[in-house]
Amino acid sequence: MKKALVVWGGWDGHTPEKSIQVFVPFLRAQGFEVRIESSVAVYADKEAMSGLDLVVQCVTMSTITPEQCKGLCDAVAAGTGFAGWHGGVIDSFRQETTYQFMTGAQWVAHPGNCIPAYRVQVTDAQHAITKGIKDFELRETEQYYVHADPGIHVLCTTTFSGDYGDASQYMVGTVMPYAYTRGWGKGRVFVACWGHTFKDFDVPEARTLVERGMLWASGLLS
Repeated sequence: MKKALVVWGGWDGHTPEKSIQVFVPFLRAQGFEVRIESSVAVYADKEAMSGLDLVVQCVTMSTITPEQCKGLCDAVAAGTGFAGWHGGVIDSFRQETTYQFMTGAQWVAHPGNCIPAYRVQVTDAQHAITKGIKDFELRETEQYYVHADPGIHVLCTTTFSGDYGDASQYMVGTVMPYAYTRGWGKGRVFVACWGHTFKDFDVPEARTLVERGMLWASGLLS
């Protein structure tokens, strides 16, 4: 049986507990034994971190100790998959550059905050995560502006129209990586930039891509 650790916490505005509960039943249906923790303290527990196939994280901001950060990054480097979405992954532990190196991007802004709508474009339609998925729209949610590692493999993008926020602060037409994969040692990392609240996953494409991303990170999807 595959083993997954699901960790939630941090800023409540990202509905971390409700968001992870969107995906826990899916993981169990796929045959995972799922352990749920509401603290990153588990990352420093070598016994708990050994033998995991997947870590799913939804922890916005918050803090992590050096021992906890090392425990997570070492587990991924040893072959544990890591997956998550939005600020639960790319706005976690803002002072920890090793964590940011591992995850491949960092949130820096969401121009206009919660905006009426924007599109997500699938740019690698041949990948196992995206195959058969068409472009889709997200409504009444945040559009993330991120600083991204040029070494990530981009699956989806979004384009900033200039209609929201102060467009003098960014180039209109900027195309932003919006879902991606990367490697970290022997491990696989998947990140989706949507998921401001659990309601984003009412959009079938947004939910399916994260589900497939988790399976890919765990090695069940190649």
